[in-house]
Amino acid sequence: MPPIAADAAPIILGVVGDSAAGKSTLSGGIAAILGHDRVAMLQADDYHRYCRAERRRIGVTALDPDGNHIDILEQHLCLLRQGQPILKPVYDHVHGVLAAPERLEPKPFVIVEGLLAYHTRGLRDCFDVKVFVEPDEDLRTRWKLARDCAERGYTADLVRQSLDRREADSIAHIQPQRTFADIVVRFAPAAEHPDEAGAGLNVRHLLRPTLPHPDLGPVLDAGGKNGFHLALARDSDGKPVDVLDISGRIDGRRAKAVEDLLWSLIPEASHLRAPLGRFTDIQGKASISHPLALSQLLITYHLVKAALAAFRDQGTR
Repeated sequence: MPPIAADAAPIILGVVGDSAAGKSTLSGGIAAILGHDRVAMLQADDYHRYCRAERRRIGVTALDPDGNHIDILEQHLCLLRQGQPILKPVYDHVHGVLAAPERLEPKPFVIVEGLLAYHTRGLRDCFDVKVFVEPDEDLRTRWKLARDCAERGYTADLVRQSLDRREADSIAHIQPQRTFADIVVRFAPAAEHPDEAGAGLNVRHLLRPTLPHPDLGPVLDAGGKNGFHLALARDSDGKPVDVLDISGRIDGRRAKAVEDLLWSLIPEASHLRAPLGRFTDIQGKASISHPLALSQLLITYHLVKAALAAFRDQGTR
């Protein structure tokens, strides 16, 4: 991939979705492909206005825009977009407290993940690629129980209470952001395997025409029998979209053929090729998912294309 000029604006990816939707797993794999030395990670949760105890006392959830410094997040994204460093707040998820701020330097790529990063027009205008993650709701509940109990000191009852408290705010503030995404990613178990929560999950990509998506024709199957199928459908607002389905049962050879095609479409980034789809399952075991790997690579494709377009634009000035 051509070097990015020192004064070039970074390419910014947004990964938005509800709590425990799989944002960090998706983002972490993309950062690993691009190279951690070339990626600045920004957690929108760091812009919570209140600590956990204060939110409980005043009855505000982390999903409520009023419980977050949305204006500061917008200002900081604009500064990063201009290639300027920021002094950002920090939220400690383990203890639920606000910690000391940290300096964040812009890098060629910035990945922003969180709950409310598409909440305002000013925020949305900062992104080159916008992804919304919406797993099956029962699956998200299982992921949240596993994560919050293992990593954040919650009991199962406290997690369920939190989900109940947040439900109205999720409907009011998180789900509406879906309409602004270029790509909507939905992980779900197959009907015949309802308890699946890891490597065997299916994934559906809703591909909106707000981005020029790659030509996947050479690796598609017409009947959906080989685990990689593209169809024309309509979004919830009635507009036509492409729907890409990747089966959790796709075999390794088929998945590799899709990977090879995507890499061939971004030859400038062939040196970035690395193992994909790694994650930790709800039992805490390391695993690999082909649908996750292909999802990470498809999004990376768009980031690389955006970087190449920016490089060409820089050269014509």
